[in-house]
Amino acid sequence: MDIQIKGLTKVYPNGHAAVRNVDLEIGSGMFGLLGPNGAGKSSFMRILVTVQKATSGAILMDGMDINQNRQKIRPLIGYLPQDFTFFSKLKTWEFLDYAAQLSTPLKKKERLKKVDTLLDQVGLLDVRERMANKLSGGMKRRLGIAQALIGDPRLLVIDEPTTGLDPEERIRFRNILSDLSQKDVTIILSTHIVGDISSTCHNMAMLNKGEVAFKGSPEGMINRVRGHVWQVTLDDDSFNALKIKYPVVSTIPIEGMWEAQLISEDKPHPEAIDATPNLEHAYVYFMENELGVSLV
Repeated sequence: MDIQIKGLTKVYPNGHAAVRNVDLEIGSGMFGLLGPNGAGKSSFMRILVTVQKATSGAILMDGMDINQNRQKIRPLIGYLPQDFTFFSKLKTWEFLDYAAQLSTPLKKKERLKKVDTLLDQVGLLDVRERMANKLSGGMKRRLGIAQALIGDPRLLVIDEPTTGLDPEERIRFRNILSDLSQKDVTIILSTHIVGDISSTCHNMAMLNKGEVAFKGSPEGMINRVRGHVWQVTLDDDSFNALKIKYPVVSTIPIEGMWEAQLISEDKPHPEAIDATPNLEHAYVYFMENELGVSLV
């Protein structure tokens, strides 16, 4: 699906501008939307899936304006919100079957076959009889993906999917999304967790205070921070003095010393060496140097 977003703005009745004049083009595959909490990501997503209306601007999906074609576009969208909840008295398969009844015209036999196919796809077939509200956090998110896929959407919109998940579930969830992105579907992943973007997305945008602070590839964002990431090993006193001045991205204690990676325009210490940057370094650099948000 080809998505064109032009001048998108959302101002709430209290005067808060959650989204400000956003221009983006999103094609097939996985697209990452990165930004701190309160950046406007969730408001942007709710407009995209037609849950909310924008104050101004336009979104075109394959040339169709979503405001003029809401009923035609909605069946093309699968949505997993951040606060996804379940009916407490439904088993896992029953919940997914209920979602299928709401979003597909399939007869019961075909519908139940599709339910099991999706449960198998997200690794939940062996717990199909378990009450949905008794699933672990990671399993609930995977069930959320299954319900978003039940109508065979061309656009899958996922808001903060790995928040609160343990590392194993986070990796499993990323792998499911990567597999889905190989099919003819556009996936928009909104998150404040940098690793989710760097592990899955070839294109991305960064929002801050409702505005687009960066758009391009993760590698393009990383290139902006090359030469500004440093690694140094220091004792307690030297490290404590340094971290007051510069944003520290990571620290590792080594035999009474601190091995630290930090962001600085210039060499921050005589013993500092140039370090290979990643997307987390780039994110911190953007927040500090491009957006003026102090992380020290």
